[in-house]
Amino acid sequence: MDPAIRVCDLTKSFTLHVQGGVTIPVFTKLGLVVEPGECVALTGPSGVGKSTLLRVLYANYKADSGQILVRHLDRWVDMGRAREQEILEVRKRTIGFVSQFLRVVPRVPCLDIVSEPLRSLGVGAEEAKRKAEILLDLLRIPKRLWSIAPATFSGGEQQRINIARSFAADYPIMLLDEPTASLDARNGATVTQLIRDAKQRGAAIVGIFHDEEDCQAVADRTFEMGL
Repeated sequence: MDPAIRVCDLTKSFTLHVQGGVTIPVFTKLGLVVEPGECVALTGPSGVGKSTLLRVLYANYKADSGQILVRHLDRWVDMGRAREQEILEVRKRTIGFVSQFLRVVPRVPCLDIVSEPLRSLGVGAEEAKRKAEILLDLLRIPKRLWSIAPATFSGGEQQRINIARSFAADYPIMLLDEPTASLDARNGATVTQLIRDAKQRGAAIVGIFHDEEDCQAVADRTFEMGL
């Protein structure tokens, strides 16, 4: 079976234009392979580029050089060189991303936010709504909030909506940026079970985990950055 992700000689730096063009290196010639059904936890001290790597894999940031190959349908796509429309298609069908922040269109009810990834894949409105309701209930979002836009929700509630949205579709690849960081123990355990379930169906997962216990519960191996 082909890997789901193959990163080769990846180099990333940031240029501080407001400080005279100073260049800050993040990582150099990084290589990483992730197999279907495997969870790789990124480790290392703060500032070594763990979140940056996730954003490069998702093509939010552009790498200086190297390849970011992801298995999309039956072919490889280099996220560093793909056209914008192709990147959007990969995000729609192949890569789910749980960030630390919920970014949504204002005034859209949380039920619609969670079901949107399914509807964009052609799933019927009622089926998408049922799946969203199951996830919101599983993550203990009170039913009275389902019809409300989440802008005024607590940080933990917003993070759970973010997680429900990202796990609504069965993405072959999942990128997780501290998915349990703002959750209590009970909801954190629910999220670790969702990650296990995703692995069981064959998803390749790259994650950053705030809690060492959560990391040990889901990671098959670690990838230490900053060495």
